[in-house]
Amino acid sequence: MAAEALFELSILGGALERRWRRQRPDIERLPWDTLDPAAYPPGTVLRARRFWTVAAFQEYRTAAACAATVEALIAARAPIDLVAECSRFLLDETAHVELCARVAAALGGGAALRHDPDALFLRPSLDLSPLVRAAELVVRVFCVGETFSVPMQRATARAATHPLLRAVIARIAKDEAAHGAFGWTFLDWAGADLDDAARAGLSRAAASAIAALEASLEGSAGSDEGPTLGWLPRDQYLTLARTVMEEQVRAPLRARGLLDGTSYGLRPLFP
Repeated sequence: MAAEALFELSILGGALERRWRRQRPDIERLPWDTLDPAAYPPGTVLRARRFWTVAAFQEYRTAAACAATVEALIAARAPIDLVAECSRFLLDETAHVELCARVAAALGGGAALRHDPDALFLRPSLDLSPLVRAAELVVRVFCVGETFSVPMQRATARAATHPLLRAVIARIAKDEAAHGAFGWTFLDWAGADLDDAARAGLSRAAASAIAALEASLEGSAGSDEGPTLGWLPRDQYLTLARTVMEEQVRAPLRARGLLDGTSYGLRPLFP
């Protein structure tokens, strides 16, 4: 395990940054000068700085998982258009990292967050075949994580009252719609080549990913008191999360035979 490092971001600048800006010009067009932290209670601002720093880190972790998924898809000799579609997500996630980090900066700066650079996401065992390694990453990252994120982000964007926050969240939600669809496209392609052992392993991976996500929801949920700066009120968030998890994550996994109802020793929070 590597020593923990402070989560920090930088931009090299110059020609590389200009090329990056041409790829995602929408970032600079957002109303960055409209967010005034002095207009909100200090406690809310501190919480928002932490919230958006964590959001940037989560997008950073997803970018790393997307890169690993592209490598796994290539090793599995997946169709090249499928590989190309997944490779595009790395650019999206990098943009999301910047968006979230810039919101934190606009609120007064990011919060201190330490992490293990070697443990950004859960890697499949190298004992698995290339196809099953790719499938496990796709199930965890896209069928669970990104599929869950899309409707949650859309609802948060609709509820946001500040123009910058609404625009940032809506931009992320728009990108992630394709991310959520990708997982099911992959499984529909790979399904015939996944034997019973592979399906059992993927069912365990799905159950584990769902349990980990559900365990994080209590901490992700906001308060029902005071203004919000990018999050839904607590009751609304948890109610929506239960519905999304069942209807948009569990149900399509079950339909593909990849979630058998076994808990594998895990206690579901939203049974």
